[in-house]
Amino acid sequence: MEKEVRLYTLLVYSENVAGILNQITAVFTRRQVNIESLNVSASSIPRVHKYTITAWSDEDQIEKITRQIEKKIDVVKANYFTDDQLFIRETGLYKLATDIVLQNPNVSLIIRQHDASITEVNPTYVIVMKNGKTDDIISLYKALDQFGCVLQYTRSGRIAVTLGTQEQVSEFLEQREKAAKSTSFTR
Repeated sequence: MEKEVRLYTLLVYSENVAGILNQITAVFTRRQVNIESLNVSASSIPRVHKYTITAWSDEDQIEKITRQIEKKIDVVKANYFTDDQLFIRETGLYKLATDIVLQNPNVSLIIRQHDASITEVNPTYVIVMKNGKTDDIISLYKALDQFGCVLQYTRSGRIAVTLGTQEQVSEFLEQREKAAKSTSFTR
């Protein structure tokens, strides 16, 4: 029986230590799983960074990867999610040829229909920005590409938050702190 491969998002929280990104990505390399997107930023917790990593895999493999990442000394917590468990956004930037945009009013119509915004216009190019889900950003690219006006295109890494009221790592850290306090009282 073939295992179902789907896109998973890992949220990894770590201390801000040099080299931890390399340790995390090495886990994917050893398991021969390609990282689709990677975004690293400060989290809502002081001195803790958040890694949002997407990869195509089956659940068994992604679970093993998550456990291996969580074993790293500077990693605080790691979890994996499917798209329906997260609020997800990306940003797409499209550099379009100004002459084609001006000659064809349908290009502007497509931009408006996709809720994208024009952020810069000059004699050579027009910059369009679209925030949204991955499929929406790719859809706009395909629609614009039909006009032959796309000079450059890029998509950011995914950013994501859980659907709960606070980050799961916050709950984990609170429990860890309570356990540490109760241990110190018993000594």
